[in-house]
Amino acid sequence: MKRTSATNRIAGLGLACAVLWSVGTAAAGAQTIAPPEAPATLNAIDFNFVGQANLGAPFQIDSGRLAETKATSAAIRNYAHLMVTTHIPVVDALNVILKQKNITPSSTLLHGAYDAMIFTLSADRGVAFDRNYVNGQVEYQKGNAALFEQEIQNGGDPELKEFARQTLPKIVDHLERAEKLAAAAGGHLASK
Repeated sequence: MKRTSATNRIAGLGLACAVLWSVGTAAAGAQTIAPPEAPATLNAIDFNFVGQANLGAPFQIDSGRLAETKATSAAIRNYAHLMVTTHIPVVDALNVILKQKNITPSSTLLHGAYDAMIFTLSADRGVAFDRNYVNGQVEYQKGNAALFEQEIQNGGDPELKEFARQTLPKIVDHLERAEKLAAAAGGHLASK
């Protein structure tokens, strides 16, 4: 029973991240001015983007490192290794932009969801881990792609828009790879 509830929780958290990302992106788009805590140089969309992108890449590294050692298949371990190696330069590139602009990202609602996902992945074993990691990746990458597309289309900061433009193809590739992993596993990884 505990394993089923953990499985449902992690699948739900992956979906929650995608929903929170969508809600945060839609809310930023609906605002005409940035929140009071946003730096004066950022509009609401840029502010939302920075906060979520700054948190998402380290999450990918942390969850990828778990999957590199805990996944039961070489395909999932290889995907996890890709997440770690491709997100380290993404974090570094974003941090360079933020440092140049003297911007400190805000904490987002996703922080608690990410912490819970890492905790659950840490506790999972075997097929449950594989299922939770892969299904979470599919949902995460969908939300991430939407976030980066939103920044490209509606962001106001040229450097952040260019960062998003350069990074989006990697996100699309990661989503396609995660979907292939889920499809290759057939019903074995499907959420129940």
